Amino acid sequence: MTTTTTAAGMDWTTLVDAATLAAHLGDPGLRIVDARFVLMGADPGAGERAWQASHIPGSAYADLDRDLSDHRKPASAGRHPLPDAADFCASLVRWGITPAHQVVAYDAGDGAMAASRLWWLLRLLGHRRVAVLDGGFGQWVEQGLALESTPPDIAPGAYDGRFDQAAIADASAVAGFLERGGKLIDVRARERFRGDVEPLDTRAGHIPGARNRPYPDNLAEGRFLPAEQLRADFLALIGDTPPSAVIFNCGSGVTACQGLLAMEHAGLTGARVYAGSWSGWISDPARPIATGAD
Repeated sequence: MTTTTTAAGMDWTTLVDAATLAAHLGDPGLRIVDARFVLMGADPGAGERAWQASHIPGSAYADLDRDLSDHRKPASAGRHPLPDAADFCASLVRWGITPAHQVVAYDAGDGAMAASRLWWLLRLLGHRRVAVLDGGFGQWVEQGLALESTPPDIAPGAYDGRFDQAAIADASAVAGFLERGGKLIDVRARERFRGDVEPLDTRAGHIPGARNRPYPDNLAEGRFLPAEQLRADFLALIGDTPPSAVIFNCGSGVTACQGLLAMEHAGLTGARVYAGSWSGWISDPARPIATGAD
């Protein structure tokens, strides 16, 4: 699936390239959100400080922990529990977003931390015109495009919506899912999937029956593979299983969204994300785990 534009110039629903986005900077119908975040043992404020130092002009900042998660929720919801829709809508208002806006999210590069999470949350509200910047901030800088360091002056938006709960998988949905012919795709690194190492969670391994496709496999030289290649890769993985019978998981429900984005960009629509993912699955010691290759 290729990116298309309307007569107004913007109708991006999966990915948008840096040059195209740059041509629309300042458009009143566009809102840009910087979602840079560093997860693995780093300072959780590093992403926001990077935004303060330099960002794409007009970009608001979304913090994964503060804005795209709700850590008040129990362990069963995973390490990055979904925010309530009302709280997420309050963030959208703060970022100047309304249902009429074209939204573009970006992170440092691969979309997995945490631009695709923001993309998915907006999709759960039914917001169609939301895309991830292909190649992220790294690609923007590499092309020598405009930057600023001053916080943007953003007029509040207006947003009131509810998440499509049918698009969110939980542990009960996953438990009997594979027996009914569904496909569970785990996007974590191969060594974590096998259970060789586990740097973040209390148990190592994967959900029995899951298949492994690490999210970097969707990329080449920092950008997403062409839609046709992604389509061929995913069809080789899921076979005759319809996309609506596919669920993505990761460690905490964040990087799984990048896999969903890649599949949607390939024109294979209707898959879901297990919001709690591996960290939510292992919160119940009675649930089975598997180790080794799939």
